[in-house]
Amino acid sequence: MIGFTLWFTGLSGSGKTTIADLVAPELERRGLLVEKLDGDVVRTHLSHGLGFSKEDRDANVERIGWVASRLTRHGAAVIVSAISPYAEARRKARALVEAEGVFLEIHVATPVEECERRDVKGLYAKARAGEIPEFTGVSDPYEEPASPELRLDTTQLAPAESAQLVIAKLEEIGCLGVPA
Repeated sequence: MIGFTLWFTGLSGSGKTTIADLVAPELERRGLLVEKLDGDVVRTHLSHGLGFSKEDRDANVERIGWVASRLTRHGAAVIVSAISPYAEARRKARALVEAEGVFLEIHVATPVEECERRDVKGLYAKARAGEIPEFTGVSDPYEEPASPELRLDTTQLAPAESAQLVIAKLEEIGCLGVPA
């Protein structure tokens, strides 16, 4: 079976990890080897020491893309949930993965106002108060994907509905074989 990477991108609090956490067990139930690369976890283990400048964010996304490409090469279903705010860095990650398998960019399209409303960590409030510099969506840009394979509006869809749309897309393009 050919490996693939699901690349969830969106603002902090958009629902990337929540949806990824629903997709992963369904893929495992179908017998796939699943590896999750969550942005916060990757920053702790793979990108420790990187800051939040554009260069450091790009380096972080490139590292995630490289790891995803290696796992994809070996037939894994890789689930990335990372803000990955810059289009060019996402394009480079796509190129790395597509050299080995399938890449699906999934834009978790949640407006910043909704992300702020959901923010249990208080990060947006800290960013607006100037306590967190270079915060994506507040003082640093987020370049929305122009043509992702899937765009999920989480103001209109529950997490389970979004996860089902991801599974349906994988079935549609043949990554899961016969629908379960």
